[in-house]
Amino acid sequence: MTKEPTKLADQNGPSAAKTKLGIRLFVFYTMVYAAFVAINTIWPKSMGIEVFWGLNLAVVYGFGLILFAIIFGLVFHLMCNTIERNGSQAEEGKGS
Repeated sequence: MTKEPTKLADQNGPSAAKTKLGIRLFVFYTMVYAAFVAINTIWPKSMGIEVFWGLNLAVVYGFGLILFAIIFGLVFHLMCNTIERNGSQAEEGKGS
């Protein structure tokens, strides 16, 4: 039961596509987080506004950021799997 060593993806293959995707998701998440920081800095009293169920905006936004990060992680994983599958199918097509 030995495994074959995994092939390293070349710079123009799936690895580059996954890097671009990761950077895009990171930039988008950073913008959402920067909005949270900006609200806290510019309008700190607005974070005390009750949004729903007795929770204020700071708590809801904070938990939202955590959930957003988890969702982004799952999306990144699924998209990377798709990229890998498409990349390996393209390599199989080149070999034929």
